[in-house]
Amino acid sequence: MPNIPTGVWIAIGIIAGVIFLVLFFAVIRFINLWLQALVSGASVSLPNIIFMRLRKVDPYIIVFSRIRAVKAGLDISTNQLENHFLAGGRVTNVVSALIAARAAKIELPWNVATAIDLAGRDILEAVQTSVNPKVIDCPNPAGPRPTIDAVSQDGIQLRAKARVTVKTKIAGLVGGATEETIIARVGEGIVTTIGSAKSHKEVLANPDNISKTVLAKGLDSGTAFEILSIDIADVDVGDNIGAKLQADQAEADKKRAQAAAEARRALAVAQEQEFKAEEQKNRALLVLAEAEVPKATADAMRGGNMGVMDFFRMKNMQADTNMRQTIAGDGGGPGQGR
Repeated sequence: MPNIPTGVWIAIGIIAGVIFLVLFFAVIRFINLWLQALVSGASVSLPNIIFMRLRKVDPYIIVFSRIRAVKAGLDISTNQLENHFLAGGRVTNVVSALIAARAAKIELPWNVATAIDLAGRDILEAVQTSVNPKVIDCPNPAGPRPTIDAVSQDGIQLRAKARVTVKTKIAGLVGGATEETIIARVGEGIVTTIGSAKSHKEVLANPDNISKTVLAKGLDSGTAFEILSIDIADVDVGDNIGAKLQADQAEADKKRAQAAAEARRALAVAQEQEFKAEEQKNRALLVLAEAEVPKATADAMRGGNMGVMDFFRMKNMQADTNMRQTIAGDGGGPGQGR
């Protein structure tokens, strides 16, 4: 065996001591957890606690959650807790929900609770809501409209607010509709009920009829909630929508009539221009025809068909006709004074 210097042994001893201290302080924390679990009746082996750290699992969450579960009378293994932790679930929240459900005598199996948690729902809030119903404002105060607006058959607008009391249906949390669906359905029911009323006075006189009618529709079907009551918190009279619609219709009819009248006027103007053009055309034709008369007269005289005396008699007749027309135009008609 080679002769190892004393200094080397000292160095080896120091290194070994440091490693021992590091391991001791690393393990001492897990020993505390192991002792807490042991004295609480929820024993977890020390190697299992150490391996949790190696598996990237928080041993404090797992051990404390198991202690809480055992103290509440729930048998949940560390393997189940670890699996849910590694799946991204909220272990503490699920255990708290299971404890609350057991205290409230609500059936909530571990696999259902973890499925609801992994679906993104707050299982603890759901259990609490099952015990203590919550109130949902309709419409949502954070929404774009502060009231639900509807118009009765007499044309008067009513603005309503409702408060919906619900409790959670644990079985409907997975795949069930959320609060937004409840708000939308209740709003639709209120609008339909007000719209069916013959007069807004009927609604103002008996606002509870709205809640009764809406509640009878079974609006919580397919949702994660059970509607316990629908209360109309406020109903205000809005605008006279019927009168506004009638006024708008009258204005539209007026503009349509004005447009039709303008079209007829334009057509009449166009026809008048056509008639004037036709008159000018006929005048031109008349002038052309009159220009042919002297030529025809000359041809008749040259051909012997018309004598000089015939020509003068024709002239006398034309002069007499012009005189008669002049007299008729000045006197306003035959028999008038000259």
